[in-house]
Amino acid sequence: MPELPDPILIAIPGFIMLIVAEMIYGRMTGRARFEPRDTAASLVMGLGNTISGVVLGGVAAAWFVFIEQFAVFDIGWALWAFALCFVLDDFVYYWAHRFAHTVRWWWADHVIHHSSQHYNLSTALRQPWLSPLTLKFIFFGSWLVVIGFPPAMVAFVGALNLVYQFWIHTEAVPKMWGPIEAVMNTPSHHRVHHATNPRYLDRNYAGVFIIWDRMFGTFEPEREDEPCRYGIVRNLGTYNPIKICLHEWVGIIKDVRSARSLREVIGYWLGPPGWSPDGSRDSSKILKERWRRQREAEAGGGDEADRPVAAE
Repeated sequence: MPELPDPILIAIPGFIMLIVAEMIYGRMTGRARFEPRDTAASLVMGLGNTISGVVLGGVAAAWFVFIEQFAVFDIGWALWAFALCFVLDDFVYYWAHRFAHTVRWWWADHVIHHSSQHYNLSTALRQPWLSPLTLKFIFFGSWLVVIGFPPAMVAFVGALNLVYQFWIHTEAVPKMWGPIEAVMNTPSHHRVHHATNPRYLDRNYAGVFIIWDRMFGTFEPEREDEPCRYGIVRNLGTYNPIKICLHEWVGIIKDVRSARSLREVIGYWLGPPGWSPDGSRDSSKILKERWRRQREAEAGGGDEADRPVAAE
C-alpha cells in the first residue's frame, strides 16, 4: 500500500493565501464581499472541523477497515482504480449531499456550511464538528469499500473532492466556458446551491461533476436576472461558533420533546428540514410551491398564489 498524504492538510496554506488574495481582489473590484466577524466564524469552524477530524475520524476509519473484509473485489492500487474511485466517490457524494438536504438528522450537520449569508472562499471552510456522529459514513461511505477499493484510497479521493470544492465558493469567478460549465461543478453552479431563492433551493448537489445533477433532475443554472441570496431560510443572526455548530441539533431536541406521537418524533428527526405535523412551517417544497403559484398568478394564472399551501 502506498503512503498517501492528506490532501486537505497540504492544501490549508493555499486556502489561506487564496482567501487573502480574494479579500484584496474584493477590496479593489467589489466583486467579492467579506464581513470580518462572519469570516472569523468560518475560520473557527474550519479549525474545529480539522480538530474533530483527528479526534473523531478514527470512528469512520475503524468502520472502513472492518467492512473491508466483506469486499466483493480486490481492486488494488492501479492508476485506473484511482480514477474510477474518484468518479464513483463523486457519484456517492452527490447522493450523500442530496440526502443531507432532505433528512433533518443529516441537515443538522450540513446546515452549518450553509449558515453564512456571505459567499466567499472563507465560506468553504465553514464546516461541522460532529459529522462522524451522524453515521452518514456508514450509509454512504461504505459502498466503495464493499466494492473493493482500499479504504485509504477512498479516504484520499474523498479529500481530493473536498479540496476541489474550495475554489467554487466565490463570487469573483463568473460563468466559465460552456463545455466546463456543462461537465464540471463551477462557482456559478455552486452559488445556486448556496442560494435561498425558491428557484434555487435544493439544486446543484454535485461535488466535482455537475453531470449528476443534470442526470437526476436537480440542476438549475444561475440566472443574471435573479441574483443569489445566501444563507438559510431562517438565518441565525449570530457569529458564535458554538451556536452555529449546535443550533439545529438543539432544534431537533426541542421538537422531539414536544412531539405527541411516534409519527411526529420520526418526522421531526428524519423528515425534511422544516417539516411539521400541521404543515405550518416552511419546508423547501412549500416555499418552492408557493413561489411557483405566485409566478403563475403574476403571469395571469388566477388566484392560486392566494391559496394556502398544504404540506405534502
